[in-house]
Amino acid sequence: VQLQASGGGSVRAGGSLRLSCVASGRTFSVATMGWFRQAPGKGREFVAMISWGGYSPYYADSVKGRFTGSRDNAKKMGYLQMNSLKPEDTAVYYCAASDGSGYRTKDYEYDYWGQGTLVTVSS
Repeated sequence: VQLQASGGGSVRAGGSLRLSCVASGRTFSVATMGWFRQAPGKGREFVAMISWGGYSPYYADSVKGRFTGSRDNAKKMGYLQMNSLKPEDTAVYYCAASDGSGYRTKDYEYDYWGQGTLVTVSS
């Protein structure tokens, strides 16, 4: 499975961006798509999870109520709508996919990773 993330950019605080992630290859095995981010000088952290396996979307507390994950089954795409962005949301955002289902919030629970897309939020 190959993943391609896009949609990053630079916005002012309070603005919005929508990230997209398209999956290709052996996509029939994908059950979960996750979004992670890595800010400068920090470790990678979980942001959101979207399930193809019947589980509800799940979010990190830091983005709950501001970010919304969704999917397009036919296109095998996942999206992360990011509203009310804050400077602390500045990071490289990664999409990841797992063949397993359930609430997966750890990076080692994901089998496939896309390249990152940079989100910069200025105050």
